[in-house]
Amino acid sequence: MENIDVTVLRALRDWRQAGHGAILVTVVRTWGSSPRPVGSIMALRADGAVTGSVSGGCIEDDMIARYTQPGVADALPHAGPPQFAKYGVTADEAHRFGLPCGGTLELLIEFDPDAASLAALVDRLDAGQLVQRSVRLADGGVALTPAQAPAELVLDAQQLVNTFGPEYRMLIIGAGQMSEYLATMALFCGFAVTVCDPREEYRSGFAVPGARLLATMPDDTVAAFAPDARSCVVALTHDPKLDDLALLQALETPAFYIGAIGSRRNNQARRQRMIEHLGQTGESLARLRGPVGIYIGSKTPPEIAVSIMAEVLAVKNGVALPPGVDVAHVKDSQGLAGPGSACLAD
Repeated sequence: MENIDVTVLRALRDWRQAGHGAILVTVVRTWGSSPRPVGSIMALRADGAVTGSVSGGCIEDDMIARYTQPGVADALPHAGPPQFAKYGVTADEAHRFGLPCGGTLELLIEFDPDAASLAALVDRLDAGQLVQRSVRLADGGVALTPAQAPAELVLDAQQLVNTFGPEYRMLIIGAGQMSEYLATMALFCGFAVTVCDPREEYRSGFAVPGARLLATMPDDTVAAFAPDARSCVVALTHDPKLDDLALLQALETPAFYIGAIGSRRNNQARRQRMIEHLGQTGESLARLRGPVGIYIGSKTPPEIAVSIMAEVLAVKNGVALPPGVDVAHVKDSQGLAGPGSACLAD
């Protein structure tokens, strides 16, 4: 499943290239609780087709009613200055639009965004670039500039600047059953997923539509994958011959998450092997996570995959996880012995 921003922008580009009237809506400010964060976008075609979201659905319904009714759509401006709209200012409005108590959000609405500019933006995103899209409030003019790092939306008296990035990517080493569950969850969370496994007996049973499956050796795959700051690498084979060198290769990249499944004992043994035989130190292995996942008492492959995906998303979103959800910490503090090396949490 594609990154939601790219999905919205791609659909809007197609609509505009086909000559359809459409608006691009961006959440620019929120007060109190808000169903969608600042920077969220949606696109609405003149006939009522919609992609993306700025709320739980009620505001989308209101905008469809406002901007697609016969006679209303014809009166809308074509290009020109964008307009602001605010929802949830009063308690009655918050209730009407399904906003949390006290929640208010402000939207910026662009009318008939330029098709050529949208095409250029999508092309850059498809090429893996990070792009700032600046919208002049005076006339709706758009400028695209390269960005060096992800950034929060910026709104001032002159312009709106929203940074769009390529898809987050996940590389899974191993094509076993747990990899199928994790790949499926990652796809639904907007990651582009690649799975590598040189073992034909595992690849032959792997079936996750949308995930790319490779037969190359994991360390070679990591090198070709070239993880960046929007990438994560998760090793799920339990086989040191496949996992260890790939993990070391990943540690030389800016990947935001690098980890391996296995017991506490197996993960400690992996670190010891890397230090004794592969020239590593405690410092060089500081970014290596294991056992991966958060502690939710998981035992089955789908539950373990949920715990791994939760940890990946927490790291991606900059959430500092407390010790109480760290698998090794919980197991150590409770004096628990796990069921075996095939389990996430022993």
